[in-house]
Amino acid sequence: MLKCSVMTGSVLRFTCKYFEELTLHELYEIMVLRQVVFAVEQDCPYLDADGKDLKCWHLMGRNEAGKLFAYARLLPEGVSYPGYASIGRVVSSPEARGMGAGRQLMQAAMAQMPLLFPSLPIRIGAQQYLIKFYESFGFQIDGEMYLEDGIPHVEMVREHNAAIGL
Repeated sequence: MLKCSVMTGSVLRFTCKYFEELTLHELYEIMVLRQVVFAVEQDCPYLDADGKDLKCWHLMGRNEAGKLFAYARLLPEGVSYPGYASIGRVVSSPEARGMGAGRQLMQAAMAQMPLLFPSLPIRIGAQQYLIKFYESFGFQIDGEMYLEDGIPHVEMVREHNAAIGL
């Protein structure tokens, strides 16, 4: 299968794999990071294994020691939203906070989206406190605030799916 390109930032090195290409170790690391942040840190019990991972690309950012510090899943059109590709489960490790890991992760995701899903607009469900962060990547609010697992969210869209200045 096609692999996403590898990108090295000042802190993190990114790789992107389709679900079937993930090793068991990588999948375990991804699930642990998502549970640490979304279920434990945010105190939000929910079913993380929602069936979408099987159809997605998985973007992993590792530090110099090889530890998974940032992750996002890149979803093809229709998996989350009809007519849109999407970026979901955007997460950085508590150890990586304040190092720009989230920004590097989104830069890597925005570089991969036009390669994987050319010409498709991107729709995301963003936690409300991150609106300004996602606006800095060209996303615009598209809808009203809603609660997802007790956390305020808003849908955001980026109509032009092209690599941004990285």
